[in-house]
Amino acid sequence: MMLSRSARLVASSSSRSAAAITQSCSFTSSSFAQSPEMHGTTILSVRRGSKLVMIGDGQVSLGSIVVKPNAIKVRRIKGSNIVTGFAGSTADAFTLLERLESRVEEHPGQLTRACVELAKAWRTDKYLRRLEAVLLVADDEKSYELTGNGDVLESVDGIMGVGSGGSYALAAARALATQPNLTAEEIARGAMEIASDMCVYTNKNFVMEIVDTDEIKKEKELAEAKLAEEKK
Repeated sequence: MMLSRSARLVASSSSRSAAAITQSCSFTSSSFAQSPEMHGTTILSVRRGSKLVMIGDGQVSLGSIVVKPNAIKVRRIKGSNIVTGFAGSTADAFTLLERLESRVEEHPGQLTRACVELAKAWRTDKYLRRLEAVLLVADDEKSYELTGNGDVLESVDGIMGVGSGGSYALAAARALATQPNLTAEEIARGAMEIASDMCVYTNKNFVMEIVDTDEIKKEKELAEAKLAEEKK
């Protein structure tokens, strides 16, 4: 009888130890599975007069760590007047930018159609729908925000902001835009300075792209004049 009771106590102790070990292992595995989140950035687009300015910071953060301070998140599509900026996963954003470039090549001079086609694919494609990023796309005439929900949003006042500090930059830019003596570059840089002071995931290593609509119009007029001369 004593042996049987001892055996039961040992078995009970062993089962409790095994349960504790199992719980510990499951906690450890879940802890490793929960990796730090990659935080976004701040991208701002400002249109005033004949100038379009797109500006972004250079900080890439992983959790509480700054991975890179000088990333380039604002780019111009080669051979065009289209500028883009992205917030979110860098790899995902580059994948989307490649798709956008192909859409622009398919529909030259039709930025709206290219953006709509990309948004459709982003929403419906099984691979693309997993990509986590937000894009700002603009040319000499229009500015759009593209999201993975299939949204193609156009700005009402020519100012758009996305990313972790996008709301701060957007509010600051709209306030600065009430000053008639400020240029698009001054509004964009001033708003980004304010956003970088408020958002911990935004620094002051700014990259800026400028599109001058007056220069583009002159180039188009010269090109049309050359074509007319050649036809004569």
